[in-house]
Amino acid sequence: MIKFKQRLIEEGDFVEFRRFGNKYVLRLDKGEEIVSALKGFYEEQGIKLGWIKGIGAVNKVRIGLFKSDVKEYSSKELSGYYEITSLSGNISAMNGKPYLHLHINVGDAEFKAYGGHLDYAVVSATAEIEIELIDGVVHRKFSEEIGLNLYEFI
Repeated sequence: MIKFKQRLIEEGDFVEFRRFGNKYVLRLDKGEEIVSALKGFYEEQGIKLGWIKGIGAVNKVRIGLFKSDVKEYSSKELSGYYEITSLSGNISAMNGKPYLHLHINVGDAEFKAYGGHLDYAVVSATAEIEIELIDGVVHRKFSEEIGLNLYEFI
């Protein structure tokens, strides 16, 4: 198995993965932060465009909601034990770097669900993530009108 050494976490930790054609299957371990691990992985692998999905468990997660009338995010941090019932998103490019747009739904011990834009999440047991590559590049550009980084088809 090939190992990708994540540069943003403590020495000795690894994100393990395998590639099957245009798909990657990754495992993140306890203590790893999902967003920074994926950003580092995309940069290391040279991924420009793709889709992400995953499941797992986290004990710290910050989710956000974009308020379009004021063009800003509000966010909430959750601590405790949460199952990732759905992690989904995409990767594109902005200013020559990988750009992640991730959403997450998590459930607690009382089966209450929380969801929104993923700012960060720390794995409490494991996270199993699949990435499907798309041949090409789609860039993003900030929209003053909307207040978000939107796909730009040039």
